Amino acid sequence: MRGRLWLGLAWLLLARAPGAAGTAGGPRTPRSYPHLEGDVRWRRLFSATHFFLRVDPGGRVQGTRWRHSPDSVLEIRSLRVGVVALKAVHSGFYVAMSRRGCLYGSRVCTVHCRFRERIEENGYNTYASVHWHRRARPMFLALDGQGAPRCGGQTRRHHPSTHFLPILVS
Repeated sequence: MRGRLWLGLAWLLLARAPGAAGTAGGPRTPRSYPHLEGDVRWRRLFSATHFFLRVDPGGRVQGTRWRHSPDSVLEIRSLRVGVVALKAVHSGFYVAMSRRGCLYGSRVCTVHCRFRERIEENGYNTYASVHWHRRARPMFLALDGQGAPRCGGQTRRHHPSTHFLPILVS
């Protein structure tokens, strides 16, 4: 009985020691996810406004209702954990965002082509520009009800126009 009491007391003291694992004040060990970097997925991004995101051969970013459009196949390349670049497979353009939040196609992958990918609670994904913000708020990739790209400064994470479902390419 006395041995179990000492063992329990020792366990409590170790659990409350500063720097112990699992305590709020203790240092966190950095996590490493090298297996997620450089991952490449081919998907079609289907908007909650019922359009597929596409980049045409001229570099225009817009939406299309045609499911089998070759311009709507995107290569989603993971640059870092949670940061992706979107490249249209057929046209070779990257989806990029300007300072004003306008979407356009870019031949080279620059800092303007990086988006933070977040999986929302409803199962949709949102893509916010890593480089650009407006009034300390992120600017999101979005398609309006007519399939036209929305300006990033007018978008919020909870808007349906910013929600996309990545659909497997068959």
